[in-house]
Amino acid sequence: MEVVVNGEWIQLPENIVCVSDVLKHYDIQDKVVVVEVNGDILTRLEHQSTRISAKDRIEIVHFVGGG
Repeated sequence: MEVVVNGEWIQLPENIVCVSDVLKHYDIQDKVVVVEVNGDILTRLEHQSTRISAKDRIEIVHFVGGG
């Protein structure tokens, strides 16, 4: 399905059905992230229960240490 991730249209594999699957796809499931789907910020508990649909807008922010 096609969705917008961080402002870019991408084609996700068919086995991705929820936000936690998207995070696993990008290999950031274990990092501290903030996820927004269609303007709604999700709690970490909502990552597994929030289903992804075609044309959804997903914003993912993860934090990187450094100076």
